[in-house]
Amino acid sequence: MTGNPLAAERLDRLGAGLAVPRPSLHDPDGFGEVFDAHFAEIHGYAAKRLGPDAASDIAAQTFLEAFRHRDRYDPARANVRSWLYGIATNLIGKHRRSEVRGLRARARLGPAPAEDGHADRVDARVSAEGLRGRLAGAIARLSDGERDVLLLVALADLTHEEVAAALDVPYGTVGSRLSRARKKVREALGGTNPMRGGDDDHG
Repeated sequence: MTGNPLAAERLDRLGAGLAVPRPSLHDPDGFGEVFDAHFAEIHGYAAKRLGPDAASDIAAQTFLEAFRHRDRYDPARANVRSWLYGIATNLIGKHRRSEVRGLRARARLGPAPAEDGHADRVDARVSAEGLRGRLAGAIARLSDGERDVLLLVALADLTHEEVAAALDVPYGTVGSRLSRARKKVREALGGTNPMRGGDDDHG
C-alpha cells in the first residue's frame, strides 16, 4: 500500500479510522484528519482495482468529492470509512473498461500461488492471492455490481452492512450479489466448495 506514511501511522492509531468524527461543514479544517486517517487505505484499494497509475488520481478525487459534499454525510447511514469506499467505488465505476482490460491482462500473467487447488472461501482467496491468473479472469467476467460487492468485501474487508451503505443498496442485494460472485468465481477456478462460509450459497 502506498501513500503518506503519516497517514498510515494515524490510520493505525485510530484503528482503521472508525472513530473519526463526522466531517463537518462548519469545521472544514477537521477534514484533514479524515484525509490522514484514510488516504493510504483508499489509495491501496484503488491500486488493487485499477493499478498504481490510476490510484493516486482516484484517491485524490475521492477526498475532493468527500470534501465538496461533506455536508451530505449521514453518520446514521454509514461510518466515514464506508462512505469513502462508496465514493471511491463510484469513481472506479467510471473506469470499468480499463478495470476489465487490466483484469484480463493479469489473467494472462500466470497463476497465483496454489491456483491449481480447490477454491476456498473466495473473498479470502482474492485478498491473499491478489488479482491475477484465473482468479483475475473470473473476476473480470462478473457483472459490475457483483465485482464491486466482492472486492469491497475481499479487498476492503467491509461487512455486508458497510457495503450496503457504501453502495447505497439494500442489505439483501449485497448478500445475493456476493453469493453469485463467489459461486461464479469458484466455478471458474474448478472448485465447488459447497456449504463453505454459511452465506456463500444463499440469495
